[in-house]
Amino acid sequence: MTRVLVVDDEPQILRALRINLVARHYEVAVAPDGGSALREAAEFRPDLVLLDLGLPDIDGVDVIHGLRGWTTVPILVLSGRAGNDDKVEALDAGADDYVTKPFDIEELLARVRAVTRRSGPHEPEHARVRIGDHEVDLAAQTVSGDLRLTPTEWHILRILLRDPGKLITQRLLLTEVWGAQYVKETHYLRQYMAQLRRKLERDPARPEHLITEPGMGYRFTP
Repeated sequence: MTRVLVVDDEPQILRALRINLVARHYEVAVAPDGGSALREAAEFRPDLVLLDLGLPDIDGVDVIHGLRGWTTVPILVLSGRAGNDDKVEALDAGADDYVTKPFDIEELLARVRAVTRRSGPHEPEHARVRIGDHEVDLAAQTVSGDLRLTPTEWHILRILLRDPGKLITQRLLLTEVWGAQYVKETHYLRQYMAQLRRKLERDPARPEHLITEPGMGYRFTP
């Protein structure tokens, strides 16, 4: 069953889309703001995201950037912003299509079918990754040597490992793991990254895999 994440701050739109999608045998999750959308995307692993741009906490374009930091899931934008500049910005950020509100539900559903057809099956994420002397199994959530990670450590590590070599911003990590209200709490990340390095790196003081880009974010280097 195709999974769809609907992100909109208007309850009536969330309800209408959920009803119409469920009636057509989609599995649906909803989110009323950008922070919860990023967290829900990580947990629900949708096959398609329907995304409003005018969200109360994070602009929809920033949500697109956040998602594109770790996933290629198709994103279909639903927005009252009809200007070409808004469409170009969203598409340049990584959206796959753009539907302007108000929209006809049958046209929207046709766009949904078209986007999911174009996307095809997703490539599976790398289930096993080597970090120092340890093998990390993302599917089983285990680390060789019977090493234990906390749920928060797993969440951070999973985000970094999904896109090797790519800089993952502090803002994205904080928003996805803790929520949009924590985007300034960079000390959270310093603490948890230090813990992950102590557990996984051969020399935590000179990490080879879990790299800090000062003032910007973190990246996993295979």
